[in-house]
Amino acid sequence: MAWSSRRTTSGSNEDDVDHNDSGPFGARSDPEAVARGVVLRRLALAARTRFELSEDLLARGIPIDVIDLVLDRFTEVGLIDDEQFALGWVASRQRTRGAARSVLRQELRRKGISDDHTEAALLTISAESEHDRARLMVERKLMSMQGMERTKSMRRLVSLLARRGYPTHLAMSVVNEALDLHGVQIDD
Repeated sequence: MAWSSRRTTSGSNEDDVDHNDSGPFGARSDPEAVARGVVLRRLALAARTRFELSEDLLARGIPIDVIDLVLDRFTEVGLIDDEQFALGWVASRQRTRGAARSVLRQELRRKGISDDHTEAALLTISAESEHDRARLMVERKLMSMQGMERTKSMRRLVSLLARRGYPTHLAMSVVNEALDLHGVQIDD
């Protein structure tokens, strides 16, 4: 096959362009089919919330009634499940990044997860596991801080936990325990 047709700057063939376009989806395009395709492609890459998918479809100019129809159907068949998304997100972020409840709450809120689903997911993190996770992070960081003054170590470790969203009282407690355990002396 010869490459006789000219290419446009976007790399597509001019022959492929419908110059009689009557809207953002073309004369022959169905917004519902476009929405389904977009949602399927997004879900094939990773789990998404209903809010994220809705925002993506709105940005592409899909009408709201079509968005609701398509997302309702995907929710009906279980491909969109904000409750499961929240549970998975919390488990993953807590395990991999050591994020505390406050940070996870903010992240889920930004993703459009309801307060009920957010709180249910956060209940899966016990106070004990949050304490253990903070202790583990401090222990790892302490290995690279050998010989540092106690006040400087304290400041850096508490800051580390604060950036991850841990409450100050928990951070202070965990850091003091770790410094005492490792025999880091009080500064003179």
